[in-house]
Amino acid sequence: MKNKLLLSLVGSIGLLAALGSHSQAPGADTEKTVTALEIKWLESEKTNNPDLTTGLFADKYVATGPDGKVEDGAQTLADAKARKWSSAEYEDVKVHAYGDVAIVTGGYMGKGTDSGKPFDEHLRWTDTWVKMPDGKWQLVASHYSPVKKKT
Repeated sequence: MKNKLLLSLVGSIGLLAALGSHSQAPGADTEKTVTALEIKWLESEKTNNPDLTTGLFADKYVATGPDGKVEDGAQTLADAKARKWSSAEYEDVKVHAYGDVAIVTGGYMGKGTDSGKPFDEHLRWTDTWVKMPDGKWQLVASHYSPVKKKT
């Protein structure tokens, strides 16, 4: 009886340990944190409130757009202020954590006006986030490429 009880207890502890290790997989906190930051950026577009992105961009942030144009965080913010979104959505977002660096890929579909001219975009993007010495995650690089429309 004691042996069966002991084996049952040891088995239960092993199962709980295995479940616990899966629920707290390495990088899980990073993935949650960075995903929340990406959603904050999307919300800034959905609500036409670019100021929501304050603090997201690192001082040396660089973005490369679909046209090959390279810009810094100030220019990215200025571009966002010139746009008015009627819709903005992400698709297929994946976060890959590597210690204090996270690479996020996804798709973006957005419609609206840019300086009064209509736009309808479907892009694939890659964002690189770094955990700064103060513990804050910031975006250091972005790249966007257009998704070709099927004909």
